[in-house]
Amino acid sequence: MALNLPGPAACARLREWGAEVVKVEPPAGDPFAAFCPGWYWQLHAGMEVHRADLKSAEGLERMHGWLQRADVLVTAQRPSALDRLGLRGAALHARHPRLNHAQLTGHREPLAEEPGHDLTYLAEWDLVAPPAMPPTLFADMAGAERLVSAVLALVHARERTGTGTSLTVALADAAEWLAMPREHGLTHRGALLGGGHAGYNLYETRDGWIALAALEPHFAGRVAGALALPDMTHENLKAAFAREPSSHWTAWSREHDIPLVALSSS
Repeated sequence: MALNLPGPAACARLREWGAEVVKVEPPAGDPFAAFCPGWYWQLHAGMEVHRADLKSAEGLERMHGWLQRADVLVTAQRPSALDRLGLRGAALHARHPRLNHAQLTGHREPLAEEPGHDLTYLAEWDLVAPPAMPPTLFADMAGAERLVSAVLALVHARERTGTGTSLTVALADAAEWLAMPREHGLTHRGALLGGGHAGYNLYETRDGWIALAALEPHFAGRVAGALALPDMTHENLKAAFAREPSSHWTAWSREHDIPLVALSSS
């Protein structure tokens, strides 16, 4: 029943691994199909998609028919909405005792009813740098991976107990998890992985930029040796990389087994 991105993305991953996925959408469909139709159809390829009005007795009975043969119900609705439909907690378990429920929310209780989206979850954990918008949907995609893990854990637990149970995956928790390197001081500006280490940095070339990730001593030594640098400093690397185009440095990195990638100009 999960609409928009994280739920379908997680179920698409599970389908790749052999799961049978039945998607139940409201009569108007999933809004994501209008936001990003190409990706919507890519994520839903191989899924069985139905529309049903779960606010009607007939639609709800159709839903229970699908649940009767399901291993896991994946939802992304507010808990109050699921409670009104009898699709959560004791009411769901009483009718489908072997059914597992993976519940995707924005926040955990007692904040599970609060509205939010990827941008707000990232902002809560200082992962947004105005005025630039985040380059991708970090919390949604990390939350999708957490949802995959939750589904697998639920199925495994039922194999041992014979009884279905539930797990909640909060997108705000996924954002908190992504923020941990920053919280521990690794990625702040000037910190070890925030530009402080000369071998783990971005450098301008003659026609663009490269990302160098020579963090370990053996990689750093390899860079210094291949460039004949007296010292592995930001200034020495900046001067060296500015002499040639990015294509030269990507070929050079393959030759010397150094982690380096040219940045796209887009």
